[in-house]
Amino acid sequence: MREATYAVLDAAYAAGVRWVDVARSYGRAEEFLAGWMAERGHNDLTVSSKWGYTYVGGWRMDATMHEVKEHSAGVFSRQWTESRSLLGSSISLYQVHSLTADSPLFTDEALQRALAALSDDGVRVGFSTSGPAQGDTIRRAFELEVAGRPVFSAVQSTWNVLEPSAGPALAEAHAAGNVVLVKETLANGRLVVDPPAAITRLAHRFGVGADAIAVAAVLAQPWADTVLVGPSSPQQLTANLAATTVDLPRAELAALAALAEEPERYWARRSSLQWQ
Repeated sequence: MREATYAVLDAAYAAGVRWVDVARSYGRAEEFLAGWMAERGHNDLTVSSKWGYTYVGGWRMDATMHEVKEHSAGVFSRQWTESRSLLGSSISLYQVHSLTADSPLFTDEALQRALAALSDDGVRVGFSTSGPAQGDTIRRAFELEVAGRPVFSAVQSTWNVLEPSAGPALAEAHAAGNVVLVKETLANGRLVVDPPAAITRLAHRFGVGADAIAVAAVLAQPWADTVLVGPSSPQQLTANLAATTVDLPRAELAALAALAEEPERYWARRSSLQWQ
């Protein structure tokens, strides 16, 4: 797994990718990234990580539970220490993992103060979102303040042609000067495994894979500052990055917009995916 990770990171760096996003609950992702950076001597990367989930799966596919979510000051303190011990000062952005409207973070003032304190050390504070109410969570989170200053200045949300509902809130966040990262650009694989006819048609037209068309649709959004992909091999990375050669016309973007599903339906389908 380490060798596979290094191979993807080497290919990404050679292709000009300079942002790497990890999380405490992504198995040994932080450890692998730290080792790769140390071995290669790369110091020009933007590194973002997340806290809030603890991986407990023990590398077993049949584990009854793979990760435990807890947004508390204690978990934040522990995981920030763990992230910092591995990645040191290379962490530019630290995010609350999968913030939702029912998170205790919204009423935990001690946790809010602890998060805000990261900004004093030059670390940007953000959050990621999931679920059908992403827009509401985004707007509510950016309203949080400590001592008259916003707690958050970055957001990482799901947006793809099947689930674009967070778009207006992300546009507002970008316009207010916050950094917007987009995740799940391939709808957790759905847009590659079973792409809609409209995407397949465009893929043939531009001579790329369905994944490149899906990513190109995200790159076309003016509020998307950083667009994330999650390839598991250099070959997948190359296919994903072909999106940078695709300039989708306005009419084609409108056609892709027609693929949007109801958020509740999309997220229910996402939960049922076997590879999740």
